[in-house]
Amino acid sequence: MDRQHVVTALEDALTDVLERPVTGLTGDVKLFADLHLDSTTMLEMLMFLEDSIGLVVDPEELDADDFVSVDTFTDFVLATRGEQVAA
Repeated sequence: MDRQHVVTALEDALTDVLERPVTGLTGDVKLFADLHLDSTTMLEMLMFLEDSIGLVVDPEELDADDFVSVDTFTDFVLATRGEQVAA
């Protein structure tokens, strides 16, 4: 799975959770500040990604720093899936 696949899956998840179209995300978009996510919508997004791309997240491994931006979240997803994160 590459970065673009993760971003596309994230757009799909956010569209579902926020009940409005979310497209054209760039790496610097802030999940909480720009998209107005909260802890509930973040959990719903994670559950959507579990179903859509098979993301398995251990709640003990969640760190707020992983949810700052599209880039940090994409890095988190790739690392969780055991894939190399390209700089």
